Amino acid sequence: MRPPGFGLKVNGRSVELAASHEATLLHVLRNDLGLNGPKFGCGLGQCGACTVWVDGVAARACVIPAHGVAGREITTLEGLGSRDLWHPVQRGFEDTQAAQCGYCLNGMVMQAAALLAREPNPSEARIRSELSGNLCRCGTHVEIIAAVQRAAMRMAKGADT
Repeated sequence: MRPPGFGLKVNGRSVELAASHEATLLHVLRNDLGLNGPKFGCGLGQCGACTVWVDGVAARACVIPAHGVAGREITTLEGLGSRDLWHPVQRGFEDTQAAQCGYCLNGMVMQAAALLAREPNPSEARIRSELSGNLCRCGTHVEIIAAVQRAAMRMAKGADT
């Protein structure tokens, strides 16, 4: 028996899916839609590697049933910027060389961009607090904070990249 279908809007594009009721949003994004920005880390919603936006709010895709977000706007790292026009947070990470292995990168960028959308000029303490639930084992925390601060400055100046 084929699972019932449902629709999602992912990175501005409407898609129809047939996935089991147990399928997580992360599974659907990676396996059915080929979006590899969100990563599988802990599978418990605790590491942040799978962070996406659901209606503009950062959320952990590994613990969200895909059918539970039917009809809602999902944004992945691939939808945040483009190859030609990066989001300021993506540019900030490049400028400060904040990425090492890259596994946490998706979650850090998505969480930071969500913070800056809500709070354009956060303090360092606020940035640290916001990113505290995103785990990184490479030790680039200083560069990550600098990347977010650089993105905030770039956004305040109206620079798009």
